[in-house]
Parts: sequence; C-alpha cells; structure tokens
Amino acid sequence: MSATERVFITECPRDAMQGIHDFIPTETKISYLNNLLKVGFDRLDFGSFVSPKAIPQLRDTAEVLAGLKLDGATKLLAIVANLRGAQDASTHPEIAFVGFPFSVSETFQKRNTNSGIADSFDTVQRMKEVAEQSGKELLVYISMAFGNPYGDLWNADVVTGWLDQLHRAGISKIALADTVGIATADDIGYLIQSVLAAFPDLEIGAHLHCHSNNWKSKVDAAFGAGCRHFDAAIKGLGGCPMAEDELVGNLATENLIQYLNEKNVETRIRSEEFNKAMMEASAVFMN
Repeated sequence: MSATERVFITECPRDAMQGIHDFIPTETKISYLNNLLKVGFDRLDFGSFVSPKAIPQLRDTAEVLAGLKLDGATKLLAIVANLRGAQDASTHPEIAFVGFPFSVSETFQKRNTNSGIADSFDTVQRMKEVAEQSGKELLVYISMAFGNPYGDLWNADVVTGWLDQLHRAGISKIALADTVGIATADDIGYLIQSVLAAFPDLEIGAHLHCHSNNWKSKVDAAFGAGCRHFDAAIKGLGGCPMAEDELVGNLATENLIQYLNEKNVETRIRSEEFNKAMMEASAVFMN
C-alpha cells in the first residue's frame, strides 16, 4: 500500500542537548549531527546563537556548524533569543531557518528572553527583516501555546490573537509549543484545528513535550486535527531549562516514526541511517 500523506519532521538535537550540565565535546556533537543529516529529516534544529552564560552547552554552535557536511536535503534551523542572535545566525549562509520563541505567557517570555511580550513582538518584526536580508526564513515558536504553570491568562483566543498579529507582520511559519508538557489531547486537537482553520495559508507545526505514557494521545490529537509538521528528538530527550526545574522531554522521534508508519504516512526517513543515529545517541547522551 502506498503512503497517502506527507508529514515533515524537524529533529531537535539542540533541544536534547541544551539542558545537559556536562559539556558535550564539540567533535562529538559534529559527529552526531552529521549522522542525523544522513537520516532524511526535513529540518535539523542543530544549535542556538544565545548567551553562553544562559545556555553553556551551546557555546560552540558556530564551531559545530563549521564541521557539518551539508547536501542541501536537510535544512538547518538555528534558535535565537534576541536580535543579536538573529544577526549572528544571519552571517552563516548554511542556515536556512532562524527560530525565535515567542511566548503568550508574559512570565515565561521574561524568563526565556529577558523581554516582555510586547517588546518581543517588536523584536520578531526586526528579526524578520534581518532573516530576509540574509536569505533565511523566520520560524516563530509560540511558547506556552497550550497553557502555562504561572497563572498567566491563557485560552485559545489569546493564542489566535497573537497568531493574527504575527500573520499580519508577514510571519508564515509557526510552531505551537507545549513547553512544559501540560497540554491534554483535547487541548491540542482543539487549538490546532482552530488555528489551521483560521490561518490556512500558514505553516503551523507542533513542538510537543511528552511523557512516555501520553505521547501517542498527543500526536494522535495533533495529526487528527490536521497538523503535518512535527518536531521531535531521538529518545525523547530535552526540554526547556528556562521553564521549570524539572525538564519534560520531547516527543521521541522513534515513537513519531512508528506512529506515522502505522498510519501509512510518507516521510523522508532512511531507516538504516536512523537506526545508526539511535545507537550513537546512546553514547552522546550517556551522561
């Protein structure tokens, strides 16, 4: 039976690495990322241009980038936290996408980027100009898209309202992030279905943080609502160190691939290369 759908997968080793205390050697990162580039992911969230004081693990992003063997099939995504980061990323022609976490929670936006929502929206507009001038696209992550643990106002209308403003500002790529893993399947299905209906010309993906006992219901809700762009990380590693003391892991790539295979959904994943990357991940993240 031939595949009837196409789903786009962003692998997120940057997210998997960022909260690890012990520094992963640069050459180890380069080797792992080069193997991931052989797998066939649509995008690779490979690193971040942020303050080394904030995220020490990613202080070697430029060095890592210099060691990558690119063939153009997998596009590189770099995450930034401010305009300076976007400007740094813009100097590297190998990077195709610049990602910025824009939170609908005022508390988290200040924790994550030292800037409130209103100022961050201004930053998004300036980042878009920088990205376009360097031939890149800006991808905006809606952090805390499914709620927050701080008591900040949240509902679907809040998310839709900010999406409308981003849309008017010319942003065409959005990822809804379950930053601390609190979304229910119902939350995910309702919000994704709502925003896809409201903004049919936007690319809207899901960046889901999950536990081993609820990943499938979350993916099923997102897929059933029409989402066809997913972020994931091998072994479900990662989480946002700026959110809470305890990290909630990412959607495990191996689980996502199994789910899509069972649904007879097309991806570009090369199974043999993916299995090699899975084995290497055990060594990279053994600590």
